[in-house]
Amino acid sequence: MDYQSLLNKNSSRRALIVSGAVGGMATALGLPMIAQKAEARTTTSGRNDAKVLNHALYYEHQAIWAYGAAAGKLTSSEVGKTVLALALRNQADHKNHRDALAATITSLGGTPVKAQSSYDLSSYIKKGEGNLDSDVNIAKLALALETDAAIAYSQEIAKLKTPKLITIGASIGSTETAHAAAIRATFKALGVNVEIVPAPFLSIENREAWVLKV
Repeated sequence: MDYQSLLNKNSSRRALIVSGAVGGMATALGLPMIAQKAEARTTTSGRNDAKVLNHALYYEHQAIWAYGAAAGKLTSSEVGKTVLALALRNQADHKNHRDALAATITSLGGTPVKAQSSYDLSSYIKKGEGNLDSDVNIAKLALALETDAAIAYSQEIAKLKTPKLITIGASIGSTETAHAAAIRATFKALGVNVEIVPAPFLSIENREAWVLKV
């Protein structure tokens, strides 16, 4: 695929419009009142749910760090600016998720997991699912991370005991899927021939349909 041609396209405005529409949907799913949904503090269900939500919080910390680490490596090209705008939008959602999850874990009597100083992304790079060496590959790495975050949420929410928290977890998981779709929409707007939503489901079984190889 000739990625140099992407740099010559004057389509960043169109990319931002498309990604913004999907990203806006993701932001609309933000749940700042999540902490008020907790119904148990010291019960067995409450302790279980705090543990499950801490697993989800780990992925939010990872995503926030990854977007921050990648932002400084993007170029000032039209593609780089487009990827940066989408990255900052997605990162803002992840920060809202982080704060909401941490508040809920605390309300359940748990201790929110702390963010690490850095996260190992080498497994993605080794599999050719992105890199930090170009604007295009950074976008692909973000796509792989968002795809796995969506899958992780679908797996974790099944372990929750509190009905309201299950609904909230599903809503956040759908936001992660929207992030993945927004990244794919940006690729399409930049001229790459990909489907924005490549499969009717996002799961371990069809993960390969969602990620883009280097």
